[in-house]
Amino acid sequence: MNPTLQEIFDGIVEGNANQVQRKTQEALEAGLQPEIILKEAMIAAMTEVGRRFQAGEYYVPEMLIAARAMKVGTQVLKPHLQNAPVESAGKVVLGTVKGDLHDIGKNLVGMMLEGAGFQIVDLGTDVAPEKFVDAVRASGANLIGMSALLTTTMPNMKSVIEALDQAGLRGKVKVMVGGAPLTDEFARHIGADGYSPDASRAVALAKSLVA
Repeated sequence: MNPTLQEIFDGIVEGNANQVQRKTQEALEAGLQPEIILKEAMIAAMTEVGRRFQAGEYYVPEMLIAARAMKVGTQVLKPHLQNAPVESAGKVVLGTVKGDLHDIGKNLVGMMLEGAGFQIVDLGTDVAPEKFVDAVRASGANLIGMSALLTTTMPNMKSVIEALDQAGLRGKVKVMVGGAPLTDEFARHIGADGYSPDASRAVALAKSLVA
């Protein structure tokens, strides 16, 4: 790997945002293609972070710090990427369901998905079913990611799926769910397409759902 790309990769894995910002700028000035920087350094680094998380070497704080470092790098890249034909992995509408204000897990999933090349439409917390429906319509997203941390708000996930049905959009969009109290069984019961117990596996799930 090109030494500057390696330094961007290492900077993300170690969560060193300053290094990522500096080296991304250097890589662009050296004439490296923005999509190569994104793919070979940044996305590759987040894949490594996900691997470490699954292996129990990293925990949520390390993932958050790495994702933030990656975000700093993508901000440097963004203006240059607009002219470059970067293939999007898909478009995801994300939100914490109505009545629930927890967003750390959702934000982490958003950063990890962005790191994997997905476009994110983040609706925030306490999101009503019709807001999910409107966002899918407006953005043409092919995936919805819903989060809930309270057992009392979990049923609102089913309401979103029913609202998508009524709007005639259910066939056009895959639905994945996550959050501490959820189970695979619950996800199947409400008619979701997939469940992920954590942010790193959410990326693999999203990729498999849009494939």
